[in-house]
Amino acid sequence: MSKYLKSLVLGVLFLSPAVAANAQNTDQPNILWIVSEDNSPFIGAYGDKFATTPNIDKLAREGVLYTNAFATAPVCAPSRSTLITGMYAPSIGTENMRSQYAIPNFVKFYPKYLKEAGYYTSNNVKKDYNVAEDQENAWDESSNKATYANRQAGQVFFAIFNTTISHESSIHPYTPDDKLRHKPADVTLPPYHPDTPEMRHDWAQYYDKVEDMDTFVGKVLADLEKSGEAENTIVFYYSDHGGVLGRSKRFMYESGLHIPLIIRFPRKYAHLAPGKPDTKTDRIVSFLDFAPTLLSLAGVTIPDYMQGKAFLGNQKTSERNYAHAFRGRMDERMDLVRRLRDKKYRYIRNYMPHKIYGQYIEYLWRAPSMKSWESAYKAGTLNETQSKFWETKPVEELFDVDADPHNVHNLAGDPNYKSVLEKMRKATHDYAIEIKDVGFLPEAMMEDISNIVPLYDYARSGHYNVEKVLAAAELASEADPENLPQIMKMLVDNDAIVRYWAATGCTLLDHHATPAKYDLLDLLNDKEVSVRIAAAEALTKLGETKKAVQALTDALTSDIQMARV
Repeated sequence: MSKYLKSLVLGVLFLSPAVAANAQNTDQPNILWIVSEDNSPFIGAYGDKFATTPNIDKLAREGVLYTNAFATAPVCAPSRSTLITGMYAPSIGTENMRSQYAIPNFVKFYPKYLKEAGYYTSNNVKKDYNVAEDQENAWDESSNKATYANRQAGQVFFAIFNTTISHESSIHPYTPDDKLRHKPADVTLPPYHPDTPEMRHDWAQYYDKVEDMDTFVGKVLADLEKSGEAENTIVFYYSDHGGVLGRSKRFMYESGLHIPLIIRFPRKYAHLAPGKPDTKTDRIVSFLDFAPTLLSLAGVTIPDYMQGKAFLGNQKTSERNYAHAFRGRMDERMDLVRRLRDKKYRYIRNYMPHKIYGQYIEYLWRAPSMKSWESAYKAGTLNETQSKFWETKPVEELFDVDADPHNVHNLAGDPNYKSVLEKMRKATHDYAIEIKDVGFLPEAMMEDISNIVPLYDYARSGHYNVEKVLAAAELASEADPENLPQIMKMLVDNDAIVRYWAATGCTLLDHHATPAKYDLLDLLNDKEVSVRIAAAEALTKLGETKKAVQALTDALTSDIQMARV
């Protein structure tokens, strides 16, 4: 760590928002969460006629179906970080996939509050919270055998049953066509996918796995009935994000973030429901809202630091206007994207538009459908819509979700939608400032800082100028040659994060950044490795390949792991 950075971090003032969370209610419901992995609403109750989901469909007839429920990230660990803490991952530094950064000391996993209120808490079995330290004492039991049946007689419970049946990995082992219950020939492909045998097969096989997942849901519900506790238990069914074929999981479209959410209320708690059984609600709900909603249903005071809005219970709030979502590093590939969704439009802001959508990710490429899609692109057999996945991104994307559910017609450049674009752009900008979004730090700096202090605390120390950093990221990502004079000033800024974004902006400008070459060469000696890497990348565009490669080679010896990715 540089002396400059160390001086900033050691000067942090630790802040501890009020953490009052105590039992209020003597008539607490049991609460059961059934969580599937990696599936969009491929469910009959959501109108999917190809799906075979009788148990979830029955649950929907007995409960309330949410049409506007969204994950905060299109991949599991960062989403689960938001779920377990009640805090938006970019505000606490947990947005990058499988990162291990410290969170503030005052943050308790929500099951701890339930335990303090008398609940027996069981988790079966996935955690994957994307934080440095697991708060193991949050659960009375967390294992593949965990169950509410192990509680004391008469004790109220909160229980989670996770299933991996519908996980992405379910399409990696090949099932022969004649063994599939859903036939490849009957698949209706989304317009962005090519019609290849592998694509049809993976879709059909995945629908089989969703059917198998539905069987699991049915078993959990049957066990609840047998226990005699169904009449005392509020049941949630949801998925941890969308999926699972290419351009869904990991990506910022409806296919990656729109999730199924169905909640069933027994008769004694019907007064807590937003509607009668077999009804729908279009209220926007986000994973950010789940922890406060759970505490509200349990009659537990919601801690002040939680950032979501309770949508049920005695602390229910007004409806949110937008659902926010984020994309950071996905496995081994860097990116930075923010998404905003209201009931009609989806806005996406790409801060690294020079990176193509279809960056190679080893795990994603295990699917035969991905390999066939890439091969078809290289063979030149794709149409324009199917080809976009293999090309660089626009700075902004805007979709009318009602008219364009697959998000293939970008309206960002359409003057008829200018007011919508500007409104959602501003809301995205303002929210980043409100939460002090630390995702604009290069991850090597995030790692370095988090070894000393949680990123949430660092952002509130006075040393993270989020307004200045966000302005730098926005300017750099526009890739406008007219911005070069401002970018050149940023290259010599005293803030390393601003220098990083300036160098990144030069990469986007390509040869238009030639006047900045000597400043970029100077940055090869910058004290921050992230700045050196960004400068080297820009210099590869300006004919300084030898010096750039040497700088990148040197970075591979860094003690900071994320400098080597």
